[in-house]
Amino acid sequence: MTLSFGAFLPSFHTLGENPTTALWRDLELIEWLDTLGFDEVWVGEQHSGGWGLISSPEVFLAAAAERTRRIRLGTGVVSLPYHHPLSVAERMVQLDHQSRGRAMLGMGSGASPLDADARGISPRDQGRMMAESVDVLVRLLTGKEPVTHMTDWFELRDAALQLRPYSTPCFDMAIAASGSDRGMRLAGRYGLSSLTSIGRPGAADPPLADLWQAAEGEAHRHGTTVDRSAWRVSIAAHVAETRQEAFAQVRPGMSRWFQEYIKDTARVAVKLPAGREAEAAVESRIAIIGSVDDAVQAIEQLLKESGGFGTLLVNTQDWASREHTKHSFELLARYVVPHFNASLEGLRASQRHVAENIGRFSAKPQGSKT
Repeated sequence: MTLSFGAFLPSFHTLGENPTTALWRDLELIEWLDTLGFDEVWVGEQHSGGWGLISSPEVFLAAAAERTRRIRLGTGVVSLPYHHPLSVAERMVQLDHQSRGRAMLGMGSGASPLDADARGISPRDQGRMMAESVDVLVRLLTGKEPVTHMTDWFELRDAALQLRPYSTPCFDMAIAASGSDRGMRLAGRYGLSSLTSIGRPGAADPPLADLWQAAEGEAHRHGTTVDRSAWRVSIAAHVAETRQEAFAQVRPGMSRWFQEYIKDTARVAVKLPAGREAEAAVESRIAIIGSVDDAVQAIEQLLKESGGFGTLLVNTQDWASREHTKHSFELLARYVVPHFNASLEGLRASQRHVAENIGRFSAKPQGSKT
């Protein structure tokens, strides 16, 4: 199984930056990823906290679709308890048509307690509400019969999509899984893709292998199947020519992010040594930071520990400058991606063949005696 590569954009930007400019910079970055040949990009949904800017990933991705040619575009994620499932389905089908089949629906329960509270939703109900919405979305998007369904927070009466998905039979649907196996089990129940975020500061992530076992076990119980090639794992990463350069490029931005967002905004109790946040993040496996060789080694370790997954998503933060961030993705595309997608095998085989046989193939000088 070869490894695909993409990016996850939570669209977090430091306070003090012009938010309009930040949104346009995110669109420009997606154009760059498309130029470099990355397979997909996922965009988050944020409503509070001052750092996350995109409240409607579908609107943002529609703009990205107009600027790109081949990169797949996913919501990472739609917080399902905040939306009526019929509206989610209709918006995604429209995006699927506007992007000519490049849309992907990432689904989650909502990460911010404040976002839920603003809508009168209790945090203890979010998981249940997400599961209820997923059940209806699967039926609306993949079934042919009208859906009638009633819960304590939404109702459907003979609901059906007048516009069917552009993708056949439907676009990719992925369940977010961070910090527990609940999302993996829900993906297994319906045979959907999984989107796993790792490297959360102050949190202990379950072993990746255990998460996959949870998805497979639930799939077996419900008569569905799950495929490792449809499993996406997201972690923050930054690459430079050398490890020292990579640390230097992200250190100021990481320091501000940890202090002003993780500690002061999200109120996560995490201790990282001031001035050594980048090094400590690598040591605690919060992020991949370093040279091309460092990135290859870290990704290989993730693949070994997990048993294999289909796509690595670079969780993209505003730690480095725009130029350094774009160069990091260029280094990934030029030197890390080929290591995992087998695109160099033929070239290396040809080089070895020529090197080993050059004497036999070389023409003899004119006038030489045989």
